[in-house]
Amino acid sequence: MTMIRLKRADDKPQPQDGYRILVDSLWPRGLSQTDARVNEWLKDAAPSAQLRSWLRHEPTEWEDFRRRYLGELRNKAEVAEHLRSILDDHSTVTLVYGGRGKRHNVAEILKEYIQTAL
Repeated sequence: MTMIRLKRADDKPQPQDGYRILVDSLWPRGLSQTDARVNEWLKDAAPSAQLRSWLRHEPTEWEDFRRRYLGELRNKAEVAEHLRSILDDHSTVTLVYGGRGKRHNVAEILKEYIQTAL
């Protein structure tokens, strides 16, 4: 079973991160590609622009955002297949996200999706 870790984009990469995937649709501000040291930028796994703009980072809307984003993920068969292949090939995968929230971020929801749907 693959270990799935979460890490903010501005946290220093570590060898134990394994395969690092940036899961945001926008590149994190102020972070060079060299410093990020991601193996892959999987923009297609990110929430749609419409859903991101709907959220407006209001904590009261987080649960509804989570439900809607999980719904989007269920309709992205190509993303699911790609994630399955990554999980099959790596013992540790780190989902890298640009947001500031440690609890409310898209990587947390994507991890939930991977653990329950894949």
